[in-house]
Amino acid sequence: MGPLLTSDVSDLLLAARRAGAAQVECSLDLRRSTAVADVGADSWGWRGRRYPYLERCKERTIYHWLDDGFQPVARYSSSLVKLIPTEWGAPTFEIDGIKMLPTAKVSPYADAERKVTLIQPAGKVILDTCGGLGYFAAWCVQLRAARILSYEKNPDVLWLRTLNPWSPAVGEPLSLTELDVSSGIALLPAGSVDAALHDPPRFGIAGELYSQGFYDQLARVLRRKGKLFHYTGTPNKLTTGRDVPQEVSIRLRNAGFAVERNGDGLLAVKK
Repeated sequence: MGPLLTSDVSDLLLAARRAGAAQVECSLDLRRSTAVADVGADSWGWRGRRYPYLERCKERTIYHWLDDGFQPVARYSSSLVKLIPTEWGAPTFEIDGIKMLPTAKVSPYADAERKVTLIQPAGKVILDTCGGLGYFAAWCVQLRAARILSYEKNPDVLWLRTLNPWSPAVGEPLSLTELDVSSGIALLPAGSVDAALHDPPRFGIAGELYSQGFYDQLARVLRRKGKLFHYTGTPNKLTTGRDVPQEVSIRLRNAGFAVERNGDGLLAVKK
């Protein structure tokens, strides 16, 4: 993988050039590690290759090296999908300007750790319904899950993963299927998973993933006493008074789960 630049790193490189420094220590992989870049008048070097300085670098953009220049890590197909830097290093992403991971008070990577810990993944088969950047899956791997079945339907989000150093590698124990989980879950045998993580897009974008039918499928594939963490947030609560977590709780209980609120989501256990 080539270097990844943010405005902070670009400013550091430019400051080193102005100061006449021969080298500068920085991170070229979104704070996964520290690197030493060679500083020159017209370009800077890393791993035996020279790169131009970015004189203008947008704050909410990550740049990757493509062919002969730096380009934003963003794609537009049916919607604009973009990797967004955070102060913690691990990026979030947006779809048409809607932020898909919490970043206001905590790193999205650390947030994923807390939620994965709730389902106690060690030795279990885990269903990861909406893979996104793969942070849930990464923590399942680190916490020794036996197998992770992850689904992600958006090919542009899958492309973001190839450029994000915080996204996990696919391969045992992690399988990643490019498919809408609302279709994929019907193909899984009954009682075939021990726990599940469900972090769907907002209700207005993916209402089918909040439906009674989908929750019935989750109950079908989960073994008895299997745990489920379901991110809900509190969309529309301030503007319309709608309580999405409460609506979801009712449907999960109808599907056969015991449910309690936990942070920005619901922790459920199949009865």
